[in-house]
Amino acid sequence: MKIPIPKLKALLLYFGTYTDKELLGKVKLMKLIYFADFLHVKKYGSPITYDTYIKLEHGPVPSAIKNLVDTAYDDVDNSMLADTIRFDTSGGYIHRVIPQRIFSEKDKNYFSDTELEILRNVVERFGDKNARFIEEASHEESPWKETNFLEEIPYSLATHDDDCNVSREEIEMLMNI
Repeated sequence: MKIPIPKLKALLLYFGTYTDKELLGKVKLMKLIYFADFLHVKKYGSPITYDTYIKLEHGPVPSAIKNLVDTAYDDVDNSMLADTIRFDTSGGYIHRVIPQRIFSEKDKNYFSDTELEILRNVVERFGDKNARFIEEASHEESPWKETNFLEEIPYSLATHDDDCNVSREEIEMLMNI
């Protein structure tokens, strides 16, 4: 993961502010981040977070980010994200992600114009959808289809989807910069 912690916090606040708060659990949050990264790769050749994605049962998961989000749930006192998100566990098995504040103009400065464009697109597409909907959408993507359970998902697999505008070589080159 190459994303600086302040930018990660801004990303979490963005999704926490602009998606339906009743539907934002950990699974949906992980998929929103996946779509942000892979849509940015498909359009511009590089991800937003540079995290390593793993194929899990409910879809692709950004491994380092998931671990940090899990600490905000499991070990609040020692979490780097305690000032950014918390969890409402009163809703049964869905542990809603609650932002500690709204996304601000200062937070916006962590993102490029292209990243903000992709974040807006992801929210437009999935902001009011439940986890099952976004999970199923992630299962339609080549990166999910072409990897095995618990296997790392290379960003370059995005080139196998029809909506990808860049080549495998461009992605691999930009990943190595």
